[in-house]
Amino acid sequence: MLRYKELRLLEKSGVIKNLELQPKFLIIPATEKGGRAVHYVADFRYTTKGGGEIVEDVKGVKTEVYKLKKKLLLWQYPEINFYENKV
Repeated sequence: MLRYKELRLLEKSGVIKNLELQPKFLIIPATEKGGRAVHYVADFRYTTKGGGEIVEDVKGVKTEVYKLKKKLLLWQYPEINFYENKV
């Protein structure tokens, strides 16, 4: 909640724009044999003044599933600037 408040202040002051909560990224598409799609859901996505897209996650514990999904996200979307904040 604290990070959200910080980002809202940055958005209001014009430092960032297009703040989005819980953005969802497709990392593995659904398969024909009934396999469901796999998504990565980050905490925040926003754009910097310079136009760079930032995806940010606030994490306390890095589970193995999280680590794998993060790797897949960065492989699938190499243009994303990813920031990870510790709680």
